[in-house]
Amino acid sequence: MRDEVMQHFGLTIPLNQAGYFETQHHQEQVRSIRAAIDKNRLVAISGVVGCGKTDLMQRLQQTLEEGKQVTVSRSMALEKQRVKIDTLITALFYDLSKGKKVVIPKGEQRERDLQELVKKSKRPIVLFIDEAHDLSNQTLTELKRLQELVHAGGGQLSVVMAGHPKLGKDLRRPAMEEIGYRTDVFSLDGIAGAQREYIHWLLSTCAQQVDATTILTEDAIDLLASKLRTPLQVQLHLTLALEAAYQVGSKPVSAAVVESVLSRQIDDLEPTLARNGYRVKDLVSLCGFKASEVRALFNNTLEPTRAVEVRERMLAAGLPI
Repeated sequence: MRDEVMQHFGLTIPLNQAGYFETQHHQEQVRSIRAAIDKNRLVAISGVVGCGKTDLMQRLQQTLEEGKQVTVSRSMALEKQRVKIDTLITALFYDLSKGKKVVIPKGEQRERDLQELVKKSKRPIVLFIDEAHDLSNQTLTELKRLQELVHAGGGQLSVVMAGHPKLGKDLRRPAMEEIGYRTDVFSLDGIAGAQREYIHWLLSTCAQQVDATTILTEDAIDLLASKLRTPLQVQLHLTLALEAAYQVGSKPVSAAVVESVLSRQIDDLEPTLARNGYRVKDLVSLCGFKASEVRALFNNTLEPTRAVEVRERMLAAGLPI
């Protein structure tokens, strides 16, 4: 958001830097996740794009580090589709070496050295992996074997993964029972049911000296709350509304201005599937479609009879359409 727009509405903090918003649902999920971590479980946190998974993961990591009862390890690799178990073992070596020069041996010596590092740490270890929906099924399965390796050496390891709803569904497929039945899956609803509270909190946090009703009318807040479901959606559309109102010198922002910036395609099939982690290649792999068919379906150009067949197969596969 431009500085002049922020000044016009009295914002001192950008909307995307407001911090951590916590609902009762978040609190309950964090307690359950902490309990699973204490039991050295594999944990999966699933939620749509922009619902706050990364913020929740960072909050968990901060809380665990402040408690000093466990060692927190993070996989920082950006290209998750290329992440294999070697990458995750490397992350453990770096985080357990405590600033020493890291030398990772090859072959079985690597696993033996990892067991020794874990033993020296004298604390349970929690490995965090964000964007885990992009991990291959083989890597997910090997995480269980990594956990067994650490336990065999006398250590304790829990793994916390966060990803789109696709991650939770993949882990529950019969072909993935080796790891799926050993994983506690938590669904994060984000701000569902608390959209109005989130909007008021967001404005009060970012414009501390300004009343929220001088920025948005109550009708505008109601409209945003009824149409949007995640913090990311609220931040994006609120920014667009503030910028549009600034251009015409309107203050507070009216429902009409909000209506003018709301995306008309927000609930279309393609963005809905994308928010849940399903891209064209995933649909091709999961349902056996041709990529050209999927794109035609998204563009409403697929032959009607075939479009019905494709949608029915998506529903049978449990996709959120």
